[in-house]
Amino acid sequence: MTKQFIAGEAVPVGSGPVGSGPVGSGLVGSGPVGSGPVGSGIVPVFRVLCGNASMMTGPGTNSYLIGAVNMALIDPGPADKAHKEALLQVLAGRQLRWIFVTHTHGDHSPGTLALQAATGAQVIGLAPPEGGYQDRSFVPDRLYTANERIDCGEFTIQLIHTPGHVSNHLCFLLEKEDMLFTGDHILQGTTPVILPPDGSMSDYLASLRSLKALSLKSLAPGHGDIMWEPQQSIEILIRHRLRREQKVLTGLEELGASSLDQLVIRVYDDVPQHLIVWAKKTLLAHLLKLQSEQKIELLNNQWVLL
Repeated sequence: MTKQFIAGEAVPVGSGPVGSGPVGSGLVGSGPVGSGPVGSGIVPVFRVLCGNASMMTGPGTNSYLIGAVNMALIDPGPADKAHKEALLQVLAGRQLRWIFVTHTHGDHSPGTLALQAATGAQVIGLAPPEGGYQDRSFVPDRLYTANERIDCGEFTIQLIHTPGHVSNHLCFLLEKEDMLFTGDHILQGTTPVILPPDGSMSDYLASLRSLKALSLKSLAPGHGDIMWEPQQSIEILIRHRLRREQKVLTGLEELGASSLDQLVIRVYDDVPQHLIVWAKKTLLAHLLKLQSEQKIELLNNQWVLL
């Protein structure tokens, strides 16, 4: 699957001087995005940017190599030979012991197969859910559970279940760095598409709120640059989604009974026309959330207020 980056709504998440923080690299919006060290340096973290930049993926998929000797990888990216070779070059003969996958979309997980075959690394993540857009080639080594901690010797990574974008999404907390690898749950400068029926707006907001309880120093997204104000970035996303939800309610009050096609034009009047097809997916997620809260209902393919 290609990334629905274009369907994200521009929000000032991680805005300001992009690339600022303890270590700058791959500056988004201030020169070409590239590979390089990120984080404070307590635990070595090296970002390798995949060459799959597009309207759908933004600057491309970020893969992160962690460690000094026995290495872990966050998101191997697509099944792309050049990206695989770039990762092996950064490894420079060091052993890749663990492959962590945030979720099973085509720009994040399919590279797992070739890297696992080449290195024998343990594969950590959640199996793909039913439905479209999923990488069926991804098979984790075993059943992993929320909040499980993986001891990697030099560092520990905690698995944090963050459903919303999709049901099998995980974020990974690098504990010594207080750095959270967010996959598509939190993106720099845009919002992820929520993809019902597997994706859920209720779950997405609940996951964001659960992350606010963590003591974080930085967010390392699947697309875009490092964000150095985690709590602010998370709160911006929550407020943005709630403002959009209010536009749904206001739109139904003004329009009356409305189809999805009618309502999306009113609710996403700030989104370019060519992105409306993707905005409809996230709008449906908002509507299903409001329906579950008994604020609206669907009658004869028309959404109405209760």
